[in-house]
Amino acid sequence: MYCRNCGNDVSEKAVMCVACGTPPKAGDKYCDNCKAETTSNAEICMKCGVSLRGGRGIQGEGKDWLTTLLLCFFLGFLGVHRFYTGHTAIGVVQLLTLGGCGIWTLVDFIIIIVGNFKDAKGNLLVKR
Repeated sequence: MYCRNCGNDVSEKAVMCVACGTPPKAGDKYCDNCKAETTSNAEICMKCGVSLRGGRGIQGEGKDWLTTLLLCFFLGFLGVHRFYTGHTAIGVVQLLTLGGCGIWTLVDFIIIIVGNFKDAKGNLLVKR
């Protein structure tokens, strides 16, 4: 993996780049897959085709926003939306507590509507 800010090689688990001191995914100058230079507003690397925006590219990374929203609305008290997005442990807790007596489900529903809900891989939900 390469730092998006300076292009130096960094570990997959790195918290910051040792060369420039920024988080590896924080920059917008280089592709983290192939080290090609990119423009600051690029969604996809023109050299290798990977998504540069955390799952919002053409590859369809991330779970579907509408599906997650509907699962949360109708079956949120069972934590089904958490299972769908890969958060299995939290899904089990929501299943056992009936969505935190509905409060946890309501909070998740609001976060999904606002667009800040992420799947287990850290990708934002994709509005298709």
